[in-house]
Amino acid sequence: MRVDLFDFDLPQDLIALRPARPRDSARLLLAQGQKSFSDKTVSNLPQILREGDVLVFNDTRVIPAQ
Repeated sequence: MRVDLFDFDLPQDLIALRPARPRDSARLLLAQGQKSFSDKTVSNLPQILREGDVLVFNDTRVIPAQ
């Protein structure tokens, strides 16, 4: 795998510096198929999930590097 393929410019104003408040207002990218993407929030999950869906959690922590 080439890690240089993951390099991209991210505008400073799009970097989260603290958790969303309220927490369920955190942004969520809904990907349906290869070309269908839409912006949602975590509070939309009950309407989005269907029986048989798989939900993957990322519980990694970010180190304070600034």
